[in-house]
Amino acid sequence: QVQLVESGGGLVQTGGSLRLSCVASGRAFNNYAMAWFRQAPGKEREFVAVINGSGRNTYYAASVKGRFSISRDNAKNTVNLQMNSLKPEDTAVYYCAANTIVVFTTGYDYWGQGTQVTVSS
Repeated sequence: QVQLVESGGGLVQTGGSLRLSCVASGRAFNNYAMAWFRQAPGKEREFVAVINGSGRNTYYAASVKGRFSISRDNAKNTVNLQMNSLKPEDTAVYYCAANTIVVFTTGYDYWGQGTQVTVSS
């Protein structure tokens, strides 16, 4: 079992930055690909970014590429999402997820409870 707890959400103005963190409990954190998803009101949950277990490979949704950066610290069982140049359309609940392989859909084994990010115009 893996438990995930996100933090770092909040209210920010357009063009601002936020850093989300997700701490995982359980063993063998480096065996899991870690991803961030988001869900805006009335919309489906969508993929944002993913990083493989070693941290060597990262993938991003086209809508955030160049603005967001995912990273992980396997010694601290933590994955981060640095979000820069935020736009109102980035407003959503952001979820951390863990899976044994990298996928770009919502088919992840473990999910956090989510953290709200609101970008004001």
